[in-house]
Amino acid sequence: MTGNKTICYTTIMIEITPDNLKEWKDSKRTQFYASELVRLLDKKTETENMLGDADMADMAREELAELENQINGVLNQIEEILEKEKEEEEFPNEIVLEVRAGAGGDEASLFAHELANMYQRYAEIRGWQWTTLDVSSNDVGGYKEASFEIRGEGVYKAMRFETGIHRVQRVPTTEKQGRIHTSTASVAVLPIRKKITVKLKDDDLEFETSRSGGKGGQNVNKVETAVRVIHTPTGLWVRSTAQRSQLKNKEHALSILAQKIQQKIDADEAKKYSAVRAKQVGTMDRSEKIRTYNFPQDRITDHRIKESWGNIPGIMSGEIDKILSTIEEKQTELESE
Repeated sequence: MTGNKTICYTTIMIEITPDNLKEWKDSKRTQFYASELVRLLDKKTETENMLGDADMADMAREELAELENQINGVLNQIEEILEKEKEEEEFPNEIVLEVRAGAGGDEASLFAHELANMYQRYAEIRGWQWTTLDVSSNDVGGYKEASFEIRGEGVYKAMRFETGIHRVQRVPTTEKQGRIHTSTASVAVLPIRKKITVKLKDDDLEFETSRSGGKGGQNVNKVETAVRVIHTPTGLWVRSTAQRSQLKNKEHALSILAQKIQQKIDADEAKKYSAVRAKQVGTMDRSEKIRTYNFPQDRITDHRIKESWGNIPGIMSGEIDKILSTIEEKQTELESE
């Protein structure tokens, strides 16, 4: 066995230490390679003991060279897995998307609904999984607020800069004099990370239950399965209606709430360092005005990067990849400066 010995291979960026071995054994992704690594290291120790035997030395040296190659191969596999996990932690493949109506009354709620539909259609184009967590509608069919869970490869990396105020300028269908109205809706993108430090205390939580609306059959409509959990110290809350049981909705809401609190902590910390913000497209703050959708002029403008696009009908139908890719390119330029 390796004991407390640290081994570092020049072609490998990771070290074999007791702590690392334990971590690799505990991870489902690396435990097979960790077991294989231990086997190879034990065999290497046995072979090294043969070097003192003149009759066996040449064969031992050949076997050691082969073992070194095999050990490096296993370490490469572990390293690739760790790098992928690191990327997934920075850019998770799961997010919660929240849309809320802002200024503008019914028109704002209708715009919020249209934004949610735009993102849902984009998710369908990308092959992502879309789940409705909670929706609060009004009499005109708009969204006062709504939250959705989206899962799929690259979802947070693509969507992370959608957080902020989206403004629409157009003539509402109820406007009889043809005047252009300006309304707003806010969007928030919450990454769901696997590693968070937040621990929720029971004394800080309040729970409310209610009946779930929408699809789901009699169980959803007649039993109080919806759960709203409030974190009293911060005022943050989450309501989940996606699951069929109250217990599962509670667990789901608590999981998302912990992520929200973690995001707030991270955002507050990031504000202390102006250099971090300087390398971001915008502040990624929900209060920042990021985009205007001007329907009469068929123009969408992103104010952070000062770029505009036409074809609003297509974009509102989910064809937003050109916008997101342009923002991503700008972010890459900032990071390289």
